[in-house]
Formats: sequence, C-alpha cells, structure tokens
Amino acid sequence: MNTYDDFLLLVLSSPSGAGKTTLTRMLLERCPELRFSVSHTTRPPRAKETDGSDYHFVDRSRFLQLVDQGAFLEWAEVHGNLYGTSTAEIVRARATPGCTGMIFDIDYQGARQIKSKVADVVTAFLLPPSMQELERRLRGRASETEETLQRRFATAQREIEHYALFDYVVVNDDVQRAFDELRSIVVAGRARRERRASLAESLLRTGRLP
Repeated sequence: MNTYDDFLLLVLSSPSGAGKTTLTRMLLERCPELRFSVSHTTRPPRAKETDGSDYHFVDRSRFLQLVDQGAFLEWAEVHGNLYGTSTAEIVRARATPGCTGMIFDIDYQGARQIKSKVADVVTAFLLPPSMQELERRLRGRASETEETLQRRFATAQREIEHYALFDYVVVNDDVQRAFDELRSIVVAGRARRERRASLAESLLRTGRLP
C-alpha cells in the first residue's frame, strides 16, 4: 500500500452565477472521497442555510479574533462581508476515514493566499458561456435589487480578469461536460509530477514503491 501523501486540495472559483455551487454539489455526490471546506463568514444566513454545514456563521468581532489567532489559511472581505477558510477544516478532513481530498469554494483573493502557502494546491476557475447568460442567471434569482445585481455583475467581470491565477479554466456551458472536466482535473491533480516525485525516487533508490 502506498504511503505517500495523496491528499488533494482543490480550489474552485467563479463569478457569482457561473454554476459553481451546482458543480461543487455534483463533485461531492459523485466523488465520495472528497469533502467540502466549510468557510467562516460574517454575513447572515440565507433561507435554508445551516450553520456548520453551509458556513460557520460568526459576527465580525469573532471573525477578527480568529484572524488575530492565525486560524485562517485564507480570508478576504467580499461585498462588505468577511469570509475565511480555517486550517482546522483541513485537519478534520485528513482525520476522516476515506477522505482523500478537499474542495474549497473561494474567490480569487483566497485562491492567491492559499497558493502562496500550499505548494501543491490545484486551482480551477469556472467561466459562464457568455456575459449575457451570466446576467440572465443573476436576474433569474429574483432576490436581488437592480442596484445589487449591477454591483454583482461588475464584480463578476473583475473576477474573470483574474483567471490567469488558476491552473485550469472550465467553461460551464453544459453542466455534465463541466463536471467531467472537473473530475478529470481531480484525477490529473493527484498524478502531478510534484506529488509523485517521491515514488520515482523510491523506485530509483530501492526498486519498489514506498
């Protein structure tokens, strides 16, 4: 049995409305070896959101206290709310039997922070098929004011400008095809040379895998 570290950290990022939530759910349902990283946030829960499952909901003072304690692998302020990924999430996932990877649903700011701290993290950015379709999806939510919608649309354009920070870019014009590409990224990520170099070195030294 191989003893090398095969635990994969996968960052998924996209502008709001590009289908990231749907594709993350599909990955978790069809790839039971993966776990979802539950972020901390200062925004209030939305309808049907559960504390500890969708987010860890905390007030601003508690969030900043955690920042001071160095509890976050990454954190950022988005639309006036604070979001952060706790290092404890990774510790819990690694201790879960059968878990060999973790999905992070974060923006480009968080992705940049994680990449600066974790050498072998795999990052993917989801694109909508068009800006017109993105606007249609945002309007279809029917929960945004026109002012909020326009702000989110402008933010989406700025987020797309940071696509070059990511290892992979997936166009979500067809959900099944986008899922297939993301699943392939998970498989390819595990086989990266940097992650498997210790196997080759072991073969050269001892003639067998560790």
